[in-house]
Amino acid sequence: MISQVVFLILFGTAVYFFVKNIGKIRRNILLGKDQDLTDNKAARWRNMALMALGQKRMFDRPVSAFFHILIYVGFILINLEVLEIFIDGAAGTHRFFEVYLGDFYFFLIGFFEVLALGVFIAAVAFLVRRYITKVPRLRHPDLEGFPLKDATLILVIELVLMGAVLIMNITDVELQSQAWLPVSMWFAPFVETMDASALHSMERFAWWSHLVGILLFLNYLPFSKHFHIITAFPNTWYASLNPKGKFENMASVQQEVTLMMDPSAQPPDGYEPPTSFGVKDVFDLSWKNLLDAYSCTECGRCTSDCPANTTGKLLSPRRVVMQVRDRLEEVGRNIDKHGNDFKDDKDLHSYISAEELWACTTCNACVQACPVQINPMEIIYDMRQYLVMEKSEAPTELNGMFTNLENNGAPWQFSAMDRGNWAKES
Repeated sequence: MISQVVFLILFGTAVYFFVKNIGKIRRNILLGKDQDLTDNKAARWRNMALMALGQKRMFDRPVSAFFHILIYVGFILINLEVLEIFIDGAAGTHRFFEVYLGDFYFFLIGFFEVLALGVFIAAVAFLVRRYITKVPRLRHPDLEGFPLKDATLILVIELVLMGAVLIMNITDVELQSQAWLPVSMWFAPFVETMDASALHSMERFAWWSHLVGILLFLNYLPFSKHFHIITAFPNTWYASLNPKGKFENMASVQQEVTLMMDPSAQPPDGYEPPTSFGVKDVFDLSWKNLLDAYSCTECGRCTSDCPANTTGKLLSPRRVVMQVRDRLEEVGRNIDKHGNDFKDDKDLHSYISAEELWACTTCNACVQACPVQINPMEIIYDMRQYLVMEKSEAPTELNGMFTNLENNGAPWQFSAMDRGNWAKES
């Protein structure tokens, strides 16, 4: 009975804090501007099935895709066994489903064991790629500090959780003389000299370790890049269905131009002249841009495919998205501490420099590469609009073009009267 009470207290506390932190993330995302992305629902469901569930983009790089699929499939299916652990914890039973499923239960647990071993091997492989073979995109300066520690901690947690599952099964093979578990039966001889009391203690330790590990992992998710296992699904559902490279007109500017071009035009009801242009801070981004920030896996595919980054420029699309998330988290902490109306002396441009923004070629390579369909280019483009339209800060080359457009109606430094001169030279 004591163990059941302890379980319920741990479970209730973990769920409470998880829901509380999810609520903060939802609030932060909704600080962004409204954007309607509910058109063509059939295409959106199909896109989510391919990109989030089927992980279509991952297969562009087969090696990492293979190990990621092992972790992905293993983690999802093994959670069915976690359901049994929660039932056992609340009801005080042991292997609750065995009574109802009979021999099929043993088949399932054996299958889960194989998956657990696969997850264990994949986690080791990812640690090797990060620390021994040192894949460049996984050792990039973007990941210095917490991001690198976070990625490592996630892999270590997965090793511990899978190890606990296997230890639980290994001890049960000995305690119950059951040789039906395909992985445990190979390791059972290592514990066959232990008495029943020691085996039971080891099984209980592994059981509680797995349970507590799952609950701790649940509450670590909202602070980790691994949160993408939740947000990848809505993020791909709400992804843009427009052709890549299509830019949307700024509605406020389009309205102003319409009114200027037609003196007889009347402003629509409720019309208010625009007070700002582009993106200064996270409040000026759409809620989808902010969901993008929470969906970033920090895999670095966007940065490794970015031609600007490849040629040594400062821009890293991954860093742009990570900085949006960092700024949004800072804004959220300010709201928690000081209230909704508090404003600090920072904005998004304090996190992302003009040099990074103007290095972007708007080629969409980062958008194409992202496995969860994040759009760093949209953030960059909108931040550049703010620099140009609000602060009149643009590279010299662009300022020359703007002057020519204003004076000559074209990007070139020729009068409109002289445009046809080239044809007369023959």
